[in-house]
Amino acid sequence: MTVKKVDVLLVGGGVMSATLATLLNELDPLMRMMMVERLSSIATESTDAWNNAGTGHAGYCELNYTPVDDAGNISINRALAINASFEVSLQLWASLVEKNALPAPAKFINKTPHLSFVWGKDNVEFLRQRYHMLKMHPLFKDMEFSDDIAQLTEWMPLMMQQRDGDEKVAATRVSYGSDVDFGSLTRELVKHLQQSPSFELNTSTEVTSLKRLDNGHWLVNIKDINTTKHHKIEAGFVFLGAGGGALKLLQKSGIPESQGYGGFPVSGQWLVCNNPEIIKQHNSKVYGKAALGAPPMSVPHLDTRIINGKPALLFGPYAGFTTKFLKKGSYLDLFKSVKPSNLKSLMGAGRHNMDLTRYLIGEALQKHSSRVTTLREFYPLAADADWHLENAGKRVQIIKQCDEKGGKLEFGTEIVAAKDGSIAALLGASPGASVSVQAMINVIERCFSDKIKTEQWHNRIKALIPSYGESLIDDSQLLAQVRSRTLEVLNLR
Repeated sequence: MTVKKVDVLLVGGGVMSATLATLLNELDPLMRMMMVERLSSIATESTDAWNNAGTGHAGYCELNYTPVDDAGNISINRALAINASFEVSLQLWASLVEKNALPAPAKFINKTPHLSFVWGKDNVEFLRQRYHMLKMHPLFKDMEFSDDIAQLTEWMPLMMQQRDGDEKVAATRVSYGSDVDFGSLTRELVKHLQQSPSFELNTSTEVTSLKRLDNGHWLVNIKDINTTKHHKIEAGFVFLGAGGGALKLLQKSGIPESQGYGGFPVSGQWLVCNNPEIIKQHNSKVYGKAALGAPPMSVPHLDTRIINGKPALLFGPYAGFTTKFLKKGSYLDLFKSVKPSNLKSLMGAGRHNMDLTRYLIGEALQKHSSRVTTLREFYPLAADADWHLENAGKRVQIIKQCDEKGGKLEFGTEIVAAKDGSIAALLGASPGASVSVQAMINVIERCFSDKIKTEQWHNRIKALIPSYGESLIDDSQLLAQVRSRTLEVLNLR
């Protein structure tokens, strides 16, 4: 059997693989790359617009990014880090728009104000304190706060209709928040990559095995699902960006760094509005506080979306328990992921997260009327008939080794890479796609460390991302410069 040689093999046709391929192509247009996707088209699993939040996660509205400790202190560090990372994504997208490698911004990103909304005396006080802490930092200098009913009605008219006038409510707002159709973005990135003779896309293709060769490369067996024919690929570097499928492939690689990792799958569902007149009355992303015991992906929000160019209004997501690692996966995924190397981690995490499991099962068993009742906390006039339920994507939260508990559940994203940098996998969920550019820069720095240090690569990535190598958290002047440019280029002002 003939072995095809490539410099980079990207497994998974989602936003992570597309972003990494785009960066590498910009850094070295002659680099031979192949992307393989198990499904018949790209960006139809976690990256699909209906399968993710679509929020340009910047910490503006997501209250779970500013946790409160037992002493009542609010930490803003994660919100700062996520905001700075999203600014990196905006810089790359702006550069690609300017180079005509991406189409007009409205094809994939649209200005949609980001609001946090709370009710009740204690929650209003929390939001006020959060606002004051964030407002002091240049990253959040444009955030507004109000507990005035007239102002809130102007910001979110749909949500303020027939609300109890005695109820204490408050909101914060950043006007240049964004809605991102990551499915459309990914398809546009890959469309541009396909113009290069050094890039090849194979859909309906799955990886069946990986083996490290003596020369440090990887021999990867792939199968054409339609013809069942097998092919062998020799790759200098392999990226496992297959969403919930990345863990299985990472385990197949056998690298020591994969030991102890497991996954906890969570499903999601949206209430989707059927009534065009209601959709017209809301034009923002309004996030509330998550229910006690809920995972971060279940933070409730009433969400304006632009999906494939059309406006939509969603509420949710409602979480549920599943054993699938992918929306189009197998119910055996969870069981097949159990290995001797991660059994201790899985058992430890399971013992310490029983409340979460019960919460997810309870969510999955809800009736439609119960879900709409939750919606009415945001939109008091919501009628059952105006909304229907749609299944969202699957997210596989990371389980990793922990000396204290045996295993712990993580709710972020994590890169797992071999020591020699020949293979890397991205595991986890939120904030996911929004920080894809920073995540893939991290992959390049770990796995192409010698090349990224060269003057040529450094200058090229600096041209794409002007803040590269510097801190937007610490350098307010640099932040002002890059933000002014990206808001202008991407039409987010």
